[in-house]
Amino acid sequence: MRHRKSNRKLGRTSEHRKAMLRNMVTSLFEHERIVTTVPKAKEARRVADKMITLAKRGDLHARRQAAAYIESSDVVAKLFSEIGSQYAERKGGYTRIIHTGTRLGDAAPMAILELVDYESAEAPAEAEE
Repeated sequence: MRHRKSNRKLGRTSEHRKAMLRNMVTSLFEHERIVTTVPKAKEARRVADKMITLAKRGDLHARRQAAAYIESSDVVAKLFSEIGSQYAERKGGYTRIIHTGTRLGDAAPMAILELVDYESAEAPAEAEE
């Protein structure tokens, strides 16, 4: 029985899984959009939403908790200065998962994990035409 077991193992050791999720969350806040498999996106979404909640709180303890998880101090600064204030009025659901089909090599279900207010660079160019 798997009662009260909340995390996906993703076919990795616990150390590898923790490092991978830290890298994914750091990349998500740096680029505001990443492409990954659906199970990885669902796990990264859980952590990313918690980090944005810390950024909304904005105190020193929250900043230190986020810095203990996120690998880049520049990304932590961006999280607390830009992203936290961007979602200040939002009560939850800061990320979006868009299913994009399957990967060619192994038919793994792929998805785009992005922040909800993500604006692509191509969108304003298309709007001007």
